Amino acid sequence: MFPRSSGVLLHVSSLPGPHGIGDLGPAAHTWVDWLADAGCRYWQILPLGPTGYADSPYSSISSSAGNINLISPDLLVVDGLLAEDEVGGDQRTERVDYGRVAQHKWAMVGLSLSRLSGDLEDEFTRFRNSEAEWLEPYTLFMALRDAHGGGSWTGWSPELRARDPETLDVARRELADEIDRHAMGQFVFYRQLDALREHAAQRRVEIIGDVPLYVAADSVDVWLNPELFTIDMKTGMPTMVAGVPPDMFSDTGQLWGNPLYRWDVHGADDFAWWGRRLEAFFRQTDVLRIDHFTGFARYYVIDGSAETAAAGVWRDGPGATFFESMERRFGDLDIIVEDIGPLGDVVEDLRLQFGYPGMRVLQDAFDGDPGNESLPENFGDDSVVYTGTHDNDTVRGRLDSESDQYRQQALSYTQVSPETYPWALISRAWESVAVIAITPMQDLLGLSNEARMNYPSTIEGNWQWRMADDAASSDLAGNLADLNRRTGRSR
Repeated sequence: MFPRSSGVLLHVSSLPGPHGIGDLGPAAHTWVDWLADAGCRYWQILPLGPTGYADSPYSSISSSAGNINLISPDLLVVDGLLAEDEVGGDQRTERVDYGRVAQHKWAMVGLSLSRLSGDLEDEFTRFRNSEAEWLEPYTLFMALRDAHGGGSWTGWSPELRARDPETLDVARRELADEIDRHAMGQFVFYRQLDALREHAAQRRVEIIGDVPLYVAADSVDVWLNPELFTIDMKTGMPTMVAGVPPDMFSDTGQLWGNPLYRWDVHGADDFAWWGRRLEAFFRQTDVLRIDHFTGFARYYVIDGSAETAAAGVWRDGPGATFFESMERRFGDLDIIVEDIGPLGDVVEDLRLQFGYPGMRVLQDAFDGDPGNESLPENFGDDSVVYTGTHDNDTVRGRLDSESDQYRQQALSYTQVSPETYPWALISRAWESVAVIAITPMQDLLGLSNEARMNYPSTIEGNWQWRMADDAASSDLAGNLADLNRRTGRSR
């Protein structure tokens, strides 16, 4: 399904640039060129949807919409929708200030809408017509959300919660300007994303996107389709929620809080909602990583009123039936699955049945167990090896913070000093039999804990890291290109 190849994990928000957050503009195009020069086939990103609670890409307000915080002001200037002195000046920050960025980008969308004319206005109209199935309910939902001070839809009137047609018609008339503005934001986002994907295709770089297993409770997905989720139909509150039991990240487990799927209802119409959801993700990227693939085999159920994830039960997921349905719809799926977790053979059997490559995280290999599945000698060529993911510390950060036993085993395995350990671990990943080798950009740069992207089970200080302007140097691209050639991973 995949050629022997390599890639780098770097979310769009982490790109450098002058506007307080990485975006879809010139820096993203330059990054694609850098990957191509380095001989990498893949650019892996995090979900691109509009973020909700705690700014997490994995808690999106919509499965189909894009995050307008990632809109490029520079490209709005190119389109004649903004003047150069209206983009806010130089804001080259080391970390993303989401509150400031969101306010700034929303103002830009409003200005751009007020100046729309000619061919661009015609293109906007065509976009609204072609994307109406998801765009109309999304823009109405967002306008209603704004009108309620950004509060959850569960706090709206009973008529709005239940989507009473007459009440919604009134809202559409009263909120028409806000609806237009949200539609404009989506138009600009997808226009810029399409241009970036076209450039990537020209440079033969493919984008790996990420599909969260669950959707946020406060999302247009749940508001429109409450019957598909474990939701109290009167209040909109989840009766059962998602998470994982106690693990290496948390003694009380991870209480994600997302409503669970009523898999029997989904199966009754051949998983049509899921088909539309994956179609939206493939609209944004070339290959998909399915986050928490284990949940399709078995999933953890927590009572909606629980304060932690310590008490829960496992239930069977849809399994092969789901993927058979998706393959009837899409053909062979270009997907990578996160098969990491406590379920072992149950998940492995499902993965092998469909031939999807699973994940191995190399920094997890050094626990003293020679049978550790993350050691390169223990995984096969149907694997995608990562030095780390967005949920891990950086390779250097973990080496600095782990036990002496871990440090000794990691340094013994790579036979290097702590200073050169990140590159040595990347080399081991590239030398492995895994079909794809991927490393976060933080590891390529040898950065420590200050560059960590996310701490699972926490809500503050995550998703903020940004790469320095000069970090992706030509020398680094040359070194990575040499490694790709030496290990047979060049494009």
